[in-house]
Amino acid sequence: MSLDHSRAPVLEAVDAYRRQEMVSFTPPGHKQGAGVDPQVLRLLGQEVFQHDLLASGGLDDRRMRGGFLRDAEQLMADAVHADHTFFTTCGSSLSVKAAMLSVAGPGQRLLISRDAHKSVAAALVLSGIEPVWVEPRWDDERHLAHPPSADDYAAAFERNPQAEGALVTSPTPYGSCADLRTIAEVCHRYGRPLIVDEAWGAHLPFHPDLPTWAMDAGADVCVTSIHKMGSGLEQGSVFHLQGDLVEPSVLKNRADLLGTTSPSVLIYAALDGWRRQMALHGHALMSHARTTADELRHAIEKIDGLHVNDAQDFCGPGRAHDLDPLPVVVDLTGTTLSGYRAADWLREHRRINVHLADHRRINVQITHADSRRTTEPLLDALRDLTDAAQGWDEAPRVEVPAADALRMEQACPPRDAYFAPTQDLPLEKAAGRVAAEMVTPYPPGIPAILPGERLSEPVLTYLRTGVQAGMNLPDAADPTFTTVRVVK
Repeated sequence: MSLDHSRAPVLEAVDAYRRQEMVSFTPPGHKQGAGVDPQVLRLLGQEVFQHDLLASGGLDDRRMRGGFLRDAEQLMADAVHADHTFFTTCGSSLSVKAAMLSVAGPGQRLLISRDAHKSVAAALVLSGIEPVWVEPRWDDERHLAHPPSADDYAAAFERNPQAEGALVTSPTPYGSCADLRTIAEVCHRYGRPLIVDEAWGAHLPFHPDLPTWAMDAGADVCVTSIHKMGSGLEQGSVFHLQGDLVEPSVLKNRADLLGTTSPSVLIYAALDGWRRQMALHGHALMSHARTTADELRHAIEKIDGLHVNDAQDFCGPGRAHDLDPLPVVVDLTGTTLSGYRAADWLREHRRINVHLADHRRINVQITHADSRRTTEPLLDALRDLTDAAQGWDEAPRVEVPAADALRMEQACPPRDAYFAPTQDLPLEKAAGRVAAEMVTPYPPGIPAILPGERLSEPVLTYLRTGVQAGMNLPDAADPTFTTVRVVK
């Protein structure tokens, strides 16, 4: 039966609730804004609080008999070709944990690409799942990781046939995409599910010229952040399921175990509205986004010293399978700039925030909301930045190891190391010791050190020189990285 995508069940229910003028003796305590400080109302607006409702026993009745959320999730699943969809208001950091716990449990193994987000590592600590790391495809020339290949996963399964499944990140924050269809085929040969952390891929189902969407590629579970590349509010995430390798009730139960009992109706409503927007207008909106990104790439390429990475740089043998065209990744190696220095200058002097910055790049994410209104100020700022930088000294050098020196031995499971007795050691004494913490350059949030890894001098030097150059390590016990936490 064809579903009516002009509907938005949660949004419609919010509108109906407001028109009914109900009186609530439930949370939230501000009572649709009546109790909010006037200065807060002035800044945030009355509408936010009028629509901030209790989900069960507020928007819907205490037994959720209106089915507003259920209907919205069914429409979302239909729009992206999934069997089941679940909304969450706790971001994809929760969604990916729920997905992992639905496939493996304490002491069981899961194949995971080592370029996974820190939320994946957090799931390992919480669950006791033991990772079998699958190495990314490392570009030594550009110092960048791309997703592992299907052959890499096949080899990992060959060595670990008892693994319960596999997880891959695609697209990466830089837009690199894995060959999901072939990786899914590898997993299914072993009767195991594939989880795709596709947090950066919410837009992919809505245009045929974009990289293959995980559900279309045959993945079993897919996690997507609607707030990243879509029109959702921050923390708006969905996870999708298809096939019979993961029970829907198990996935729902794992999400319930981790999630809040007070979900935000505002976030639900934004998820619902975004699905309607994309189901009705997604092709046109994505065509616009692609055109905007292409025009921006060509214009940046004309600025002296700047190069925009494209498929020729990122794709091919030993690199990525495909490239999402919407992240515009600007290589600064033709200037005296680092990505950190460029990002700071753009924010301070031009009020422009870039998505991420590393030792040699900045990345600006283009979405359907961008246009020349946003890209022309960026282009002007980049021209001014490169002019200003001509008189600057070279940016501090970050000592990035080669691939064989970047990876460290997993000496014990992440959970064991994280909860072990610990001590903080000066960096010069830490090599050879087992890390008891995560240390993550952020963004993009991919840990350079995981609990249980045996620390090596090249990785310690990389992070030390990174911090000196402007790298941010928000989860380290010592963000200045003069000490590191190790197992005692």
